[in-house]
Amino acid sequence: MNKNPTWKYLLLLFIVAFGVIYATPNLYQADPGLQVVGARTADVDNVVLQRVKKTLDEAGIEIKSLSLEQGKLRARLSSEDDQTRGQVLLKEELGDNYPVALADITTTPQWLQNLGGAPMYLGLDLRGGVHFLLQVDMAAAEKKANDDYYEDIRRLLREEGLRYSGMVRQKNGAISIRFADQTIRDQANSLISVQYAELHRFDTQDGDKFFLNIEVNETALSEIRSAALKKNMLALRNRIDQLGVSEPVIQQQGVDRIVVQLPGVKDPSVAKDILGKTATLQVHLVDEENQASNERGRVPSGSQRFYFRDGRGILLQKRVLYSGENIIDASASISQQDGGPVVSIRLDAKGTTINSDVTGDNIGKRMAVVYVESIPQTITDAKGNVKIITKKVEEVITAPTINDQLGKSFIITGLSSPKETQDIALLLRAGSLAAPVYIIEERTVGPSLGAENIAKGFQSVFYGFMAVLVFMVIFYRVFGAVASFALILNLVIIVGVLSLLQATLTLPGVAGMVLTVGMAVDANVLIFERIREEIQDGAAPQMAIHRGYDNAFSTIIDANLTTLIAALVLFNFGTGPIRGFAITLSIGIATSMVTAIFVTRVLVNMIYGNRRLDKLSM
Repeated sequence: MNKNPTWKYLLLLFIVAFGVIYATPNLYQADPGLQVVGARTADVDNVVLQRVKKTLDEAGIEIKSLSLEQGKLRARLSSEDDQTRGQVLLKEELGDNYPVALADITTTPQWLQNLGGAPMYLGLDLRGGVHFLLQVDMAAAEKKANDDYYEDIRRLLREEGLRYSGMVRQKNGAISIRFADQTIRDQANSLISVQYAELHRFDTQDGDKFFLNIEVNETALSEIRSAALKKNMLALRNRIDQLGVSEPVIQQQGVDRIVVQLPGVKDPSVAKDILGKTATLQVHLVDEENQASNERGRVPSGSQRFYFRDGRGILLQKRVLYSGENIIDASASISQQDGGPVVSIRLDAKGTTINSDVTGDNIGKRMAVVYVESIPQTITDAKGNVKIITKKVEEVITAPTINDQLGKSFIITGLSSPKETQDIALLLRAGSLAAPVYIIEERTVGPSLGAENIAKGFQSVFYGFMAVLVFMVIFYRVFGAVASFALILNLVIIVGVLSLLQATLTLPGVAGMVLTVGMAVDANVLIFERIREEIQDGAAPQMAIHRGYDNAFSTIIDANLTTLIAALVLFNFGTGPIRGFAITLSIGIATSMVTAIFVTRVLVNMIYGNRRLDKLSM
């Protein structure tokens, strides 16, 4: 009746082996190290590896291991002092194209790594670092999309030769185009409907004036918001890679927020300066014909006044020839002519074509490079209300004369310092944000506090675990020892699953583990008490064991399923720490049902199944 088939022993062996193999990497303490990655167009190869090795060897820094995998170079070192010193040296040696990050390099044996074994990541509350919650300005993303539609439609009508007498942008972003002829209006309507099916169009008439009104429909707006969020996340990841942060966490929260966690970062000011900025370049032709009007304060139609850093004004044509979106690489360097700081720019195919055509047709004229930066600022009014505004800085960096036809590459001069040059190159290389972001929440956790949290978290699990084990062994004897083994295995499997999924363990996750310990033993208490009831009702010991497990099964499933539903709700509607708790709890529920029902029954049957029993030790 209570005998185990062979497949149950094999399954038990597999469960134990799985838990042990994938939990074991967490026993190996990581060594301090350095991680080198390539910027957007730079590749990390064996040449870079040799440069890293030579630089560290010459500095007397011991290298425990040096590996190159998936475009990342990792050097495992002996001490944190060597780690800090090595980062400074490698930054000087490799330059901006190869960000160097402090990293914890695993010491897990290679055979475990070949099986996919790796330690869990530790959250900021355990490891230390900074946490930012960023709000994406969706109104700005929608305005930019409306502006793009305005320019695209105007260019489309001009290319097709459809004459209109006026085009106006409304405050709500809608576009109103006025025509003098109904036929031309209808042709324009048909053309726009083919090119921009996502736009909503309707006709109106006022006497002999015919209007085509265009609005962006809600579906298109939703796609614009989603695209802005995704592009911002990508741009932020690129910027953080340039900062040299190992294992950053960048996650979407809701429909318009982004969570950025930077483990190991001690000074958040540098990250704040880079994350919130929206920087790009715009290239305009100088309005040479109307510079005299600029001096008198008049701005002709089709032009716009900009300013150099020293306050001098200059009139530029409004039309943007190309912008930061066409930049594929930017690096800080030193001019070979005068030794001043410059930014070397490389363009994509579209930007190269425009650059070549414009400079070829305008030799002898001037072309201006405008640096545009949007900086979010928080303002508190007299009533204590907090408002976030965006300060937009538009600064003409340089406006040189075009002496020859340009192509894929050019340089920007006129910068004040190497630091400014590096910052501008970083922002341009990483890509501009699709919409401004505002830091609405910031937390910093020091490494000492993280170490204290680890110690307290471990103590809470250990003491709670030992108290449960002692209680079970005293109260249920052999059955309690079986339940204790299952409880140990349950914790091992939870750690193994979290490690296999490369989940991030946080303090709420530790709380989920502690709760799982109680829930796992609760299932065994139900089973053992049911066995006691069966014996008190006169059932034979073997029959009592059989009925105890069978009759308690539905109760255990019901209890765990209701808790699992609650955990899924927490995960779906919660954020950050709540999600971490929900994930650990959900995994713990699943593993506890396996260990409390299957594992303990296999062990009890192995101990008592082939014996004639007169009584049970409970």
